[in-house]
Amino acid sequence: MPVTDLGAFLAARRARLGPDDVGLVSHGRRRVPGLRREEVAVLAGVSADYYARLEKGRERSPSASVLDAVARALDLGPDAREHLFRLSGMPVDGRGPTTDRVDDDLRELLAEWPHLPALVVNRRLDVLARNTIADALHADFADTSNLARMTFLDPAGRTFFAEWPRAAESCVAHLRLALGHDTGDRRTVALVEELAAADDEFRLLWARQDVRGKTYEAKTFRHSAVGTLTLTYRAFDVRGSSGQQLLVYRPAPDSPSADAVRLLGMLTPAGRSTGGA
Repeated sequence: MPVTDLGAFLAARRARLGPDDVGLVSHGRRRVPGLRREEVAVLAGVSADYYARLEKGRERSPSASVLDAVARALDLGPDAREHLFRLSGMPVDGRGPTTDRVDDDLRELLAEWPHLPALVVNRRLDVLARNTIADALHADFADTSNLARMTFLDPAGRTFFAEWPRAAESCVAHLRLALGHDTGDRRTVALVEELAAADDEFRLLWARQDVRGKTYEAKTFRHSAVGTLTLTYRAFDVRGSSGQQLLVYRPAPDSPSADAVRLLGMLTPAGRSTGGA
């Protein structure tokens, strides 16, 4: 029987934990890294045979309580736990179907923020809308339609993202989360295949089975026109538009990055107009 998406996920996450990580005593050297299936079963409170069937794709209807127990045993974070539920066919929330149409009111709101870069993305990291200062922030890229392509395929990506490995890991984990929402989404599958064919590092990161949504960590960018700037950002789910998130970047007040963002504003059409250029 071929390995299922659920089985591949469980096996990869099991391989990343050692006995010491979960409070178990290790006896002797192990031929392969990670926990044994029997150990995960003990931690989850299920039989070894049941867990083996789950990982091999022979158990297709696990209960929510079993999935919760397995998530705890594998030390899964909130995003990875939701991913586990989706791969198992279990409902996670009651939100409606996804859409790529950005509401006109939200587009107007973006336009009313001339001093903070802001954009709307979907789960696949397609950029659905952005304001003019966000355009200026990403001016070094040839194609700004998808954040993952910008990170892996555009030569500017490895310069623009000052901590490129962290940006790459975040992108891949986000795409894994997106595919968990809809494993049959052809556009997401095609994007993953495109990136895997083009970039060795993407393939390695994809095999790790990391699952994570947007975080609030500061990001440092190198911009060809305004230099280095460090921005924090917030991600907001767009109510009524399942799968969409509004990202808003901001610098620390009275910082060199704040000066750089003001320079970015001068590079936008509105900024040049108010500056009298």
